[in-house]
Amino acid sequence: MMSRLSRWLLVVVLGIGLVSVSVADKLKIATEAFYEPFAYKAADGTLVGFDIDITYALCDVMGAECEIIEQDWDGLIPGLLAKKYDAIIASMSITPKRQKVVDFAGPYYKEPSKFYAKKGAGLVDTPAGLSGKKIGILRATTFEDYLVKHFPNAVIKGYPTQDEVYLDLSAGRVEIGLGAGSAIEKGFLSKEAGKDFEFFGGTHWDDEINGTGTGIPVRKEDTALRDRFNAAIKTLRENGTYKKINDKYFSFDIWGLD
Repeated sequence: MMSRLSRWLLVVVLGIGLVSVSVADKLKIATEAFYEPFAYKAADGTLVGFDIDITYALCDVMGAECEIIEQDWDGLIPGLLAKKYDAIIASMSITPKRQKVVDFAGPYYKEPSKFYAKKGAGLVDTPAGLSGKKIGILRATTFEDYLVKHFPNAVIKGYPTQDEVYLDLSAGRVEIGLGAGSAIEKGFLSKEAGKDFEFFGGTHWDDEINGTGTGIPVRKEDTALRDRFNAAIKTLRENGTYKKINDKYFSFDIWGLD
């Protein structure tokens, strides 16, 4: 028969196990809320967008209770490493540079970059064509790294939010923007402020910089959580939920990985 001490130890061990399961099923997910149509605020202040819907859908599949935490873009990875939250769903590209400090689930979509500027500006998207031009981008992103490598003679101006890029472009403080086509179309070109602007040139992608697509950063030690996200992404693709969310925000398949 078990001694009183043995029974007590068993209760403690089982109790710890139950707490562990409970904690694992309550996840904090960080996002950056100034990137329409992926994550932004509706008129009533609620968070909406493709990334937000995907977050809740993934959590539903995983059977997890999720809380979305707003975080400035520059602080997303530092906050993850500081254990302020468990994962990031904020349209963050899976790049070799980031993989040195975090692991990724996914990708859950892949989209090239595009340049945009005033209509009729006659710009050419070549290094020579954009030499000396002021280009606004969301800082600490693959867009910035891409410009540094492929357009070294352009004047690069980084901003903490995408909305600030749009504001300075409208005000003429920068001449050109670079970003994901769907975000630029929904967040700027289709709005009153962007009616005099348009895309120019082709699409831009560099595997070394842009990586394998957009993923979900987790801490390197959280391999089980990474695997849960990967399984949930697969389920969303198979059960039609991904398409339903996709079609709510885009007229094309943002997946781009087939």
